[in-house]
Amino acid sequence: MARTVAAQIKPNSKKGPLVETLEDGTLLLYVRAPAVEGKANKAAEELLARHLGLSKSAVRLISGATSRHKRFEVQD
Repeated sequence: MARTVAAQIKPNSKKGPLVETLEDGTLLLYVRAPAVEGKANKAAEELLARHLGLSKSAVRLISGATSRHKRFEVQD
């Protein structure tokens, strides 16, 4: 079963890798990777998978590739 997860990304973060939950349920993902050539997106997918206890292949970016606001599809 697939579900959608909304997230905001903070690339180049000294605080990361870290996941916080905002008041509206959106996840805030702090990643150390820069927002260059999809590196931050890849790091965000891996961080989200680890946070949810899933394999990397279970998480896929479905929208927001060039935005800080992203939506991921998660296979449970």
